[in-house]
Amino acid sequence: MKVVAFNGSPNKEGNTYHAIKIVTDELEKSGIETEIIQVGNKNLRGCMACNQCIKNKNEKCIYDDGVNEMIQKMKEADGIILGSCVHFSGITGSMKSFLDRAFYVIGFNGNFLRHKVGTSLVAVRRTGGMPALEQLDNYIKYAEMISPSSTYWNVIHGAKPGEVLEDKEGVQTLNTLGKNMAYTLELIENGKDTVIAPEKPRKKYTNFIR
Repeated sequence: MKVVAFNGSPNKEGNTYHAIKIVTDELEKSGIETEIIQVGNKNLRGCMACNQCIKNKNEKCIYDDGVNEMIQKMKEADGIILGSCVHFSGITGSMKSFLDRAFYVIGFNGNFLRHKVGTSLVAVRRTGGMPALEQLDNYIKYAEMISPSSTYWNVIHGAKPGEVLEDKEGVQTLNTLGKNMAYTLELIENGKDTVIAPEKPRKKYTNFIR
């Protein structure tokens, strides 16, 4: 099994990276392969709502700036982790652009993340962590992913790179998250041949302004 983590921070080895590593280290203890991909340092444009990904049905955005490769990484993985630092109580701009485009493509190309395991985490100096965490969780929920929880919200605190490791409660929260994610992945892997998944519904759209 493999989990791919996406780091929304512009800093390669800042606190978001260290937070993700806490979780991936626990996954690797359970024999689960992990990979961390940095998103926050990339120059990614936002979704243009051109709907070409719906028309073409090729699992690709028409803009080839690295997002398509990351979409395929998500498809191949058994689980994903979304992590970001906090900018004005929200996730970083590059992370938002990536997620908007990736999940739009995925949602209209068969939603291949459905019933995979997904979780999110946030690193923040002081406050704004919960709104940012909710932003990330919205993508997980939209894709019908199965999300493990922990003993507290997945927010860890620190300013200088590596300072989050001094947040003892935050470290424990992410340690537990990693263990619970490994457990969830193993449950799904061992049960997929014996437990029948619910049929995927045909999505209905209702517009309230006519």
